Amino acid sequence: MPGGRLTQQERQQIALGLADGLAYAEIARRLDRPTSTITREVMRNGGPTSYRADLAHRAAERRAHRRKKAAPREPNTPPQVHGRDAEAVREYEETFTTVFMQSGLPKMTARVLASLYTTDSGSLTAAELTGRLQVSPASVSKAVTFLEGQGLIRRERDERRRERYVVDDDVLYQSTMAGARSTAHLGEVARQGVGILGPGTPAAARLENIARFVDFVSESIARAADQAREILHTNPEKASGSAN
Repeated sequence: MPGGRLTQQERQQIALGLADGLAYAEIARRLDRPTSTITREVMRNGGPTSYRADLAHRAAERRAHRRKKAAPREPNTPPQVHGRDAEAVREYEETFTTVFMQSGLPKMTARVLASLYTTDSGSLTAAELTGRLQVSPASVSKAVTFLEGQGLIRRERDERRRERYVVDDDVLYQSTMAGARSTAHLGEVARQGVGILGPGTPAAARLENIARFVDFVSESIARAADQAREILHTNPEKASGSAN
């Protein structure tokens, strides 16, 4: 599988594949590239309906030019520990951001969440996020407000009384349960429509089936989350050792 940056010809093939309605995985297979590379490329350049090979290539050239002009490590770039490759970490954060965007999060919100997930502490201050992402405080504030409202992060004060935004094991569990409750609410609303539209009518039957489906899915999610919750608090190395 080839490495390195995408060429202009490859970007043209991506555009043709999107026009033909091909899935990212199929485009990646034809180019012998990881699916994550194609996904990130498309999502950072307008998405599947707005992707243009020429604009995407020029944007990539501008990013490469900026990196060449930058110092070996920008002042606001966090130092890498544990022998990590800074470029590999940056690209992984972009991939993680793309995944969150595909799930429906706005780009800035996805960037904030990816940054929190990829820090060892699992928490950052507003100032740290602003410097890390090179964005305005207002952009960070809007993103964290949205994430907190969705139950994906929480706020806490550190020993210096600074407000920190935290994503940890319990937050992931709680957000999953919140998603299950939201799904269950859809079922409740659908079932209300059965009585309004009249039992036995085609529309009511459709809503009843939706409600039954949603009930099953939400209950399954909640049950699975409860059963798997302890995994979030397990040391992966110890878990793999006990499995062997």
